[in-house]
Amino acid sequence: MHPGNQSGTSSGSSSRNSSRNSSGNRELFVSPFPHQGPLSADQVRGREALIADLVERATMRRVTALLGPRRFGKTSVLRKVESILAEAGTSVIWIDLYETRSTADLVVRLDDALNNTRGSIREKATAIASSMSVNLGMFKLEFARPASKRPNAEAALHLMLDLLVKAATSHPTVIIIDEFTGINGVNGAAALLRTKIQHHVQEVGLLFAGSEPTAMAAMFTDVSQPFYAQADIVEIEGFSPADLNEIVAEGFANTDRDPGELASLVHQFTEGHPYRAMQLADATWRLTEPGEAATAATWAAALAQVRQSTGPGLETLFSSFSSNTQAVLRAIAGGRNLFGASLELFGTSSGGISAARDRLIDAGTISKELTVTDPLLGDWIKQRFAL
Repeated sequence: MHPGNQSGTSSGSSSRNSSRNSSGNRELFVSPFPHQGPLSADQVRGREALIADLVERATMRRVTALLGPRRFGKTSVLRKVESILAEAGTSVIWIDLYETRSTADLVVRLDDALNNTRGSIREKATAIASSMSVNLGMFKLEFARPASKRPNAEAALHLMLDLLVKAATSHPTVIIIDEFTGINGVNGAAALLRTKIQHHVQEVGLLFAGSEPTAMAAMFTDVSQPFYAQADIVEIEGFSPADLNEIVAEGFANTDRDPGELASLVHQFTEGHPYRAMQLADATWRLTEPGEAATAATWAAALAQVRQSTGPGLETLFSSFSSNTQAVLRAIAGGRNLFGASLELFGTSSGGISAARDRLIDAGTISKELTVTDPLLGDWIKQRFAL
């Protein structure tokens, strides 16, 4: 996905997005607050300390797991890490395991990862693959053939993991595995990966990331898991007030606008949630004319717009939850105790509430401190329900 101008902006508001440059021509300003989809490396802001830490860990070959809820910017941060490492001459193999469903699916993910590498590591991987009678990028087609002509998925997985390790140890390399919990969808795959790579952790950098905080943490802290005690755990946090203030001030100043008190208002509403903070900063920016300042009225109008545009999706999401899960979310968003009077109000049992609460924490929908992670979801619930 490419960050860019939001849809729905009328042609009559084009002056809000333009300014005169030094030659007197009209120049369209691109929003300084991209937020739709993983950002490119040059768009990442407010993450300098985390990025520096991850680069150092990868360079020093300290196996690290980055945890955090969805839309907290993990992939964007790792893309920036990838860019910095590449500039320093380190190759990066990026493996995306989101919703991996089968052994064949995992083989294809590994194949795609090696096939999409760039630079000298790509040449080395191709040469190593050739020596192993493998043509990179072909497994997707191989598994699409009739069943009798498909490769054996288990054998192919062993082959691809061996190829991955040989390629990564042939050149200074960091392997980034995004949405690592996806490997749990393939029985025995995590243990096999651990077996293949365990003797090379001093040679290859390893960065794992995942969006189901509890499940991700368990992969490295549960003694029954193959990667138990095999990685340092780093949790990604929301923007601090200082970081958000710097991002907002810079974005407005660079586009001939004054943010006023916007950073404070955004942080107060979002508590630093990265995606929602940038979404609301972008909406306010679009309602602020070049040469003018954002006001409380501008912020209120921007918030109303975002509420309107996100409302249907949030309603659909809320409707997909079970009745117990809805009860937990309503109680938390409304500042109510989960038990006691809430049980009678929502017609639930303490056991059902406890189970729903734990599932929501596992998924990262609510925090361990019992707050709704997505501030707009919490706001929608409060706006939608009287109690």
